[in-house]
Amino acid sequence: MPTAFDIPPEKLITALAEALKKTDHMQPPDWAPFVKTGIHKERPPEQEDWWYIRAAAILRKLYVAGTPIGVGQLAKKFGGTRKTRVRKGSTFSKGSRNVIRTLLRQLELAGLVSLREGRGRVLADAGVSLADKTATKVKKDLDLEIPGLAKY
Repeated sequence: MPTAFDIPPEKLITALAEALKKTDHMQPPDWAPFVKTGIHKERPPEQEDWWYIRAAAILRKLYVAGTPIGVGQLAKKFGGTRKTRVRKGSTFSKGSRNVIRTLLRQLELAGLVSLREGRGRVLADAGVSLADKTATKVKKDLDLEIPGLAKY
């Protein structure tokens, strides 16, 4: 059975976002259309379903890490280069911690992520199952040839 490691990230994140749209707990808040995803961005996201795509990307990051990750570490992973500094050049800025924190709370309510007190959040068994089932579905849809996996 293929896992999330075997599927290209962009295909897996798109499929996970579609699966997360169907859950009751994943709803964008009222402020979602107006918020930037980090200080390094000039404008809010233009995609209508960016909330679900970011939630799917967080799920994938938690899956790949395998260990508890905090909001600060996820903000580093979703950060980018701020290019508005004329004389001093570009500098790195973290992503929006409020967006990440809100998404993690919604994923906890959905039962996909669990909190490790004082250490961060880790993917729950339901989250691992969702990622693996989605990876299997994407593999069948794309008919990818995965090295080391025999065709049946």
